[in-house]
Amino acid sequence: MDIEVADQQTATDVDAALLERVAVAIVRDHGPSTCHISIAIVDDDTIHRLNRQFLQHDYATDVLSFVLERSSDLLEGEIVVSGETARAQAARYGWPPDHELLLYVIHGLLHLVGWDDQTPAARSAMRCAEDHYLKQCGVSRGHEVTQRPTAGGA
Repeated sequence: MDIEVADQQTATDVDAALLERVAVAIVRDHGPSTCHISIAIVDDDTIHRLNRQFLQHDYATDVLSFVLERSSDLLEGEIVVSGETARAQAARYGWPPDHELLLYVIHGLLHLVGWDDQTPAARSAMRCAEDHYLKQCGVSRGHEVTQRPTAGGA
């Protein structure tokens, strides 16, 4: 398993080792035996540019996931998350920015391994999976945080 974390922003503290551990856990539980995943933590300008370039959405967002290759024995993908958005949303929902950032990474990883959140049932299942991996990292959503949409929809 090859997991790389690149912190290219200054708005939110990043625990790269924790992000690598949660990535390994999610891929072990749901993905193929071989994976190459990059996780980039960027600023709002960068994620806005990528969102416009690849998805034709002209706004900053919290997380983008890109599957480069997925088969029964290989997963290659990229996750891009915004440290600035994490800081702003964390203040809104009353928990630390690094927890918000962790949620974004978990959400993006779940998309990489094939999870979907396009229906109410799928969103609910994804929220349960997010909570499962947050708890594995010693984090739980507070009451205010549970009243929000899942990452990717905030």
